[in-house]
Amino acid sequence: MIRSASLLALLLLPACSKDTTTAETKSAPRPTVAPVASTSAAASASVASDAAPPKPAPAVTDTFTTTAGDLSLTPIHHATMLLRVAGKAIYVDPVDEGASYEGLPKADFVFVTDIHGDHMDPAGLARVKKDDTVIVAPPAVDEKMKASVVMKNGETHDFTRFKVEAVAMYNLSRGPTPGKLFHDKGRGNGYVFTFGKTRVYVSGDTECTPEMRALKNIDVAFVCMNLPYTMPPAEAASCVNTFKPKVLFPFHHKGSNLDDLAAAVKPENNVEIRRRDWY
Repeated sequence: MIRSASLLALLLLPACSKDTTTAETKSAPRPTVAPVASTSAAASASVASDAAPPKPAPAVTDTFTTTAGDLSLTPIHHATMLLRVAGKAIYVDPVDEGASYEGLPKADFVFVTDIHGDHMDPAGLARVKKDDTVIVAPPAVDEKMKASVVMKNGETHDFTRFKVEAVAMYNLSRGPTPGKLFHDKGRGNGYVFTFGKTRVYVSGDTECTPEMRALKNIDVAFVCMNLPYTMPPAEAASCVNTFKPKVLFPFHHKGSNLDDLAAAVKPENNVEIRRRDWY
């Protein structure tokens, strides 16, 4: 059911923040790169020399065939992404800082995972929201930024074109001080989206929890990794080696060495690792 699509474009980001690691292609060839359309000379001449250059539109990097229609992925920044299927635009954790939404559709659905500013951001929400946008969030987010649908850990909801299960995301041991965790169990949600028969997992901020290890039949997984807030790549790999998604996108990984992830994911599990430009 899953196929890799061509990488239509690359995000143009400053060299100090771009992830320059190469893609792992264990079961599919590396996508070819299509050039980004350049601004015409006339348009360039009309821009004042001291004006900031226009931001490029984020790229659709991967498309998966599902029984609900083609599912496309646009990495935007850090934990922010856009999923598009059956004419619907689904944003996860839209934020303002560091994110470009130029050329992208307004949100039909927004899923927020946690109360931290790199996930719950009213300014980012305002950039993608329209009058009928459905906002889905855990109770802790709803208390601060009103949601249309509130989901607790373990709950499921049918959105007609797709279904979603809220999965616990939390720290087991890491926190700012002894006895205090960065993410308490029950506060935030990871999400499993089901598009037809295709299951897509977005981890949110979490360590390698029993709930992640218990996931079944995951086709595509977005798994976080960054210290001190979540987990290192090797720990993320230990969970991946247990639930064995077919395709793994490391995200929320600023400062992490993705080579450590690739080295720790067991080849016999046939997990294809796809590195994309989140920064």
